[in-house]
Amino acid sequence: MGLSVLGIFHTIIGVVAIISALISFVRFGKVNLNHITGKLYFYFTIITSVTALGISKHGGFNAGHALSLVILILISIAFYLHIKKEGNNKARYFENFLMSFSFLLSMLPTVNETLTRVPVGHPLAKDINDPLIGKTLLVIFVLFIAGSVYQIVKQIKINKSETESLHLDEL
Repeated sequence: MGLSVLGIFHTIIGVVAIISALISFVRFGKVNLNHITGKLYFYFTIITSVTALGISKHGGFNAGHALSLVILILISIAFYLHIKKEGNNKARYFENFLMSFSFLLSMLPTVNETLTRVPVGHPLAKDINDPLIGKTLLVIFVLFIAGSVYQIVKQIKINKSETESLHLDEL
């Protein structure tokens, strides 16, 4: 497998981030920054993205490094919206989308690295161009689209019930 100490640390932290996000998606339909699973995803994704900047198979800055920077930007904006724009409002749509999109982008190198390394000695995929990687990423993309639609519909219902509740309180 040939991972450096930094690579092993990066992988372990990244796996925890992904598992945390998956648990949050199942429980809440989104990466919920109010819950421990969402917080773990947020902080561990920061660590994973930063450590990715110190890893390079081919030397120098590459697409994986750029992807890490984009993910850092996405989750930072989502966290800002979460902190500064409390309540169930339009900011929740963007927060939910940005966290989900960061997860989708995190899956690009995760799928590639996993399928080209596991099982050790006889990986499932030969390289990044292997059809298995493309098909796996397509399934993840379809799930992302379906999940995003679900999050929007769910947030519309939450916002609507919140608005109705406020109007009832005013009467």
